Amino acid sequence: MPIARKNAFVSPWLLLAFSLPRKGASLRVSVWRKLQRYGSLPLGNSGYLLPNRPGNREKFEWLATTIRGSNGEASVLEVQAIDNCSGPQLMKRFSDARSQDYRTLLKVLRSDGARSPGHFARLRQRFQDVVSIDFFGSQLREQVEKTLAAMQDPKPQLTTAETGKISRSTYRSRKWVTRSRPGVDRIMSAWLIRKFIDPKARFVFANENDKPSGAVPFDMYEGGFGHRGEDCTFETLTKAFRIRDKRVIVMGQIVHDADLFDEKFSRKEGFGVDEVMKGWARQGLSDEELLKRGMQLAEGLYQSLQETEK
Repeated sequence: MPIARKNAFVSPWLLLAFSLPRKGASLRVSVWRKLQRYGSLPLGNSGYLLPNRPGNREKFEWLATTIRGSNGEASVLEVQAIDNCSGPQLMKRFSDARSQDYRTLLKVLRSDGARSPGHFARLRQRFQDVVSIDFFGSQLREQVEKTLAAMQDPKPQLTTAETGKISRSTYRSRKWVTRSRPGVDRIMSAWLIRKFIDPKARFVFANENDKPSGAVPFDMYEGGFGHRGEDCTFETLTKAFRIRDKRVIVMGQIVHDADLFDEKFSRKEGFGVDEVMKGWARQGLSDEELLKRGMQLAEGLYQSLQETEK
């Protein structure tokens, strides 16, 4: 193993450059599988890339030793920069690769096959494997985590029959509660509540175990109006309160794709809204200010659909 340098400056990337002997199909497959497990990123014909972290260096060093021991050539290089791919671009490529892994897991989790206890256990292990190589925090990680938690400890939900009996009059001038740091589904749902369900709605933020008495939960993990089957919270509210506005239906498709990442409707607009919300959150805005700005953004989106959806 290499000796740590006293110089505090460390290059951000590690590159494994190697060539394998011509006769060695099994070695080629073995090396490829390990590189996949490590979460490494192919860099053209130059080799494979990983963030420069102690665990990643150890993996590359051992793999290089294996290659050299099989009459191949291998070197582990520290890389400061790549001329045709910036640091942020590389980080995005790593995150995109993990997002694809998470999407695959979500599709399987939402299928009937995931209900088998043994299969579910394997999917949970697969999730942990992906998390271990999710170096830059894919935004899909939380979605998979929530789906796994809901399947392992299912909570009672409103049935289709119950939602069909809902009367808007019982949800007027109410206090509505959701989780802190609202994202696209919670923001759009709050806008929907205020505009079509409860014009005098008051919104508060709380965790699952500290919900105000009498408040109506939405997009919470337990009770109230949340994800139902393949629907996001916005879609659940739309169906429960029988909102048939054509622009709202389109907005539901936009929110669905941005929140669930399953590309069901091929709507990309919601990702822009979500990125704006994240930018505001990084500015340290309060939950109340995030909600206020987000609802203004939702209204703007609604008005922008006025002509296109006629």
